[in-house]
This record gives sequence, C-alpha cells and structure tokens, in this order.
Amino acid sequence: MANQQPAAIRRPIVVRLLAVQIAVVVLMIGVSGWTHGASGALSSLKGGLVCLLPGFYFAWRAFRLQGARHARQIMTNFYRAEAGKFGLTVALFILIFAAVPPSNPAYFFCAYVAALGVHWLSPLLVKRTTSP
Repeated sequence: MANQQPAAIRRPIVVRLLAVQIAVVVLMIGVSGWTHGASGALSSLKGGLVCLLPGFYFAWRAFRLQGARHARQIMTNFYRAEAGKFGLTVALFILIFAAVPPSNPAYFFCAYVAALGVHWLSPLLVKRTTSP
C-alpha cells in the first residue's frame, strides 16, 4: 500500500496577478514616456500607483489566513480588505488630483484602466492547485 497523504491546498498565487499588473504599468510608463516625455511617464506612474497600491493592500489583508477553521475570519478579512481597497483608491485619487495633479490626465487614466483590466485575466493568472 502506497503512503497516502492528503492533498495540500496552496494559497492562491496572487503574486502572478500583481506581477502582471506591475508589468502593464511599466509598459504604460515606457510608452507614455516615449510618446510624451517625462511628464507623460510621470502621469502613467501616478495612474498605475493608484491601482497597484490598493491591490497590494487587498492581497496582504485578504490572504493572511487559510484553513477551514478560519472560514469566518477569512470572509471577514475579505470584506475588510475590499472596503479598505475602495477607501484607499478614493483617497489616492483625491490626493493625486489635489496635491500633485497629473500633467496628462489621459495617460493617468489609461495606466489606471490598463492595470485594472489585468483583473479580467485573473482566472488564468491565479489558479488553485493541489499537490500530489
């Protein structure tokens, strides 16, 4: 009889999603810098950060626990993480437009939407796998 061990479920690999978002923002910074100079690149950087920072917060807050015995706390963490992500996004938009407005709002919003659009790829990027 072979040594049977229960399958271990690994945590969701959200690092892939965040890495692709970073790559998209870097690509947007490069394109806007090439077409509109340093001011365009800075505007894209600001837009990318408004999307990335709340995403990092959500990943940190939501995926701290795992296991069936923590199910209630995991759900609470997801709700709190989503509320915090929303609040942080609003605060960053206010901060950017009040303190350091982007010189090119088109690049700002393009970088934000491009990074946000990576979430459409999340079923492909974040997979739950079981190890044998």
